[in-house]
Amino acid sequence: MSSLFSFKHDGERSKILSCYMWRRRADLASNKITGYVESKRILKVIRKTGTRAKLFSSLKQIYWVLSIYTIIHYNKFVGTNKAWIIQDDKMMYMVMRRGFTSIADQTLLTVKAMVARGAYDQTLVFYKQRLHPSTPSAFHGVIPILPSVIKAASLAPSLHFGLQHHCLVLKMGFHSHLFISNSLISMYAKFSQVEAAVVVFDTMTHRDTITWSSLVNCYAQNEYGKQASEMVKEMYTAGFLPKPQLIASIISICGKSGNLRLGRQIHALVIADQRIKEKLESELEEGSVFLSTALLDMYLKCGDCLMAFRVFNRIKLKNHVSWTAMVSGCCGNGNYEVALHCFRAMLVEGVRPNRVTLLALIPACANLGGVKHAKELHGYAFRHGFESDFHFSAALVRFYGECHEAVSSAKLIFERMTQKDVATWSTIIGIYSASGNCSEAIRIFREMQLEGVAPNSVTLLPIISACTNLSLPDHGRGVHGYALKSGLSLQVVIGNSLINMYSKCGCLMDSHQIFKEMPRRDFVSWSTLISAHGLHGQGEKALQLFGEMQERGIDIDAITFLAVLSACNHSGLVKEGQELFNDAVKDNKISLTMEHYACYIDLLGRSGKLQDACEIINTMPMKPSTRIWSSFVSACKVHGRLQFAEMLAHQLFKLEPGNAANYTLLSMVYAESSNWMGVEEVRAVMRERGLRKNYGFSQIEVENKS
Repeated sequence: MSSLFSFKHDGERSKILSCYMWRRRADLASNKITGYVESKRILKVIRKTGTRAKLFSSLKQIYWVLSIYTIIHYNKFVGTNKAWIIQDDKMMYMVMRRGFTSIADQTLLTVKAMVARGAYDQTLVFYKQRLHPSTPSAFHGVIPILPSVIKAASLAPSLHFGLQHHCLVLKMGFHSHLFISNSLISMYAKFSQVEAAVVVFDTMTHRDTITWSSLVNCYAQNEYGKQASEMVKEMYTAGFLPKPQLIASIISICGKSGNLRLGRQIHALVIADQRIKEKLESELEEGSVFLSTALLDMYLKCGDCLMAFRVFNRIKLKNHVSWTAMVSGCCGNGNYEVALHCFRAMLVEGVRPNRVTLLALIPACANLGGVKHAKELHGYAFRHGFESDFHFSAALVRFYGECHEAVSSAKLIFERMTQKDVATWSTIIGIYSASGNCSEAIRIFREMQLEGVAPNSVTLLPIISACTNLSLPDHGRGVHGYALKSGLSLQVVIGNSLINMYSKCGCLMDSHQIFKEMPRRDFVSWSTLISAHGLHGQGEKALQLFGEMQERGIDIDAITFLAVLSACNHSGLVKEGQELFNDAVKDNKISLTMEHYACYIDLLGRSGKLQDACEIINTMPMKPSTRIWSSFVSACKVHGRLQFAEMLAHQLFKLEPGNAANYTLLSMVYAESSNWMGVEEVRAVMRERGLRKNYGFSQIEVENKS
């Protein structure tokens, strides 16, 4: 600093600038910032000296070095000293007014560079503090910068800042500039302000290809598929040629909406219009592959596999995106063998699959060979380093869990995963709960909470089911408490599960209380509570709830009807059950299934109405199941029709020769009629065939130990 002042007093103006430039370039090269922000006095001397000496060339260099250094190290300036190198707009305005357009160009490039590297917030702050003009006459100097600033506002995101600039554009009459209006359309597209984008488009006196493309993309990004398609038609009619990327986006919309007719029209246009062909050729093979892959995906999603294969075979340069689209599309249409064939052909062609390809192939493995194909795919992923990918590992856990014989593989992959989200934890908990290992499911649930992962409703459902299967109401109450604290108990599906859990754990009053406290109820809520009362032998209460449900106008489905019919069966309400069944047959509103007939026949058999039960069996619209015959045999045994029961039991042997319960039933019939020789014969046959009766087990819990 002292050298600068000494030059000033000696009147050696040019040396001041040379010394200053030498120091600043040295700072810029060495990436220094300490001591860089001089006082206003030094800068004032520099500016006055340069102006008097008319050394504008040196002054221009100084300004550019300062600007670059400030932008690069803006974050450090904010942290250390918020004073800027140039304290006002006069330098920028003076340079632009003097005709130094190169400096304005450099500033534009700098702003674009900031936007390109994602420094959107810094760009907006830099514009507000350094570039925004303070006088009306200086507004024209920032016109080239406005599109980049508007883009930064849309990506920051800052709708308020964008609206301010739109007002500035309208106020100063800058909307006549095409590139500014195009930027505004793109900005409103990012903020899902479709109507505002349309207003900008409609008020434009001149439009170019970018204008039309921006509005089409605005419609496409915000799920306005029909409007996007119509806009492309208007664009083409107006004489503007859509770019291949824009055509591909419209084709993708056709695939998502299933509009095969429009997709074919666009495909025909691509083939017929020579200009589009030339455009594709100018973009080399990449543009052609991009458009062809979009066509391929559209045909597969619309179910036209033959046309998809034709498009695929005509792609000269097939990349991993094209192959992945083919594999995924074949799986989506149920052509799993073709998907595997495409995957093998992809490997033969030397195209390496990516994570998306492997994820798309997992459904094919699930539907073709189960674990065999999945393990082959898993082996390939392991050899090529895909096993560490979070999404692929999560998909394998889910797949192995659905294959009951591969639960251990799912557990092994889960334990090796370094990253686990709530979905992964929920998946492994659901796997153990569904496979019957409920204690392990509860243990993993506790481990999940210790890891700091908050369970959601998908996590709670299998845990509540595990508590139900283990008949552990205390654990269930703990889960219920968590649901209350987290607010998940307000969800209907959680409330329904809790009603079912408490009822099967013997806490009917708790089930009823949850039903009362539910803010919303669906037909499943009513059906679950009706089933709960029926399970506890309260058939009258179940019928009362069923009547209340009908009075409120809630639709009765097959599950609700089965619940109330089972309640009548458990409570011995034969007359009421007969009335319900006959009304259902007459109304024909509910589709009666095998379960309904089995429940009703069991109701009649238990009450001794064997003749009525036999008539139902003979007139039912489907072939009676073994469950129905077994129920009827038991009813005959209970009510003394032993000969008839013996005859039907022999028929059960023919239907299910490997079911030990049928032999046990016949043995009980023989024992009831004191035919001990018959009992020994049945037991001998069971020993000869290696059949054993499944024993029942009971579980009790004492002091939190079962």
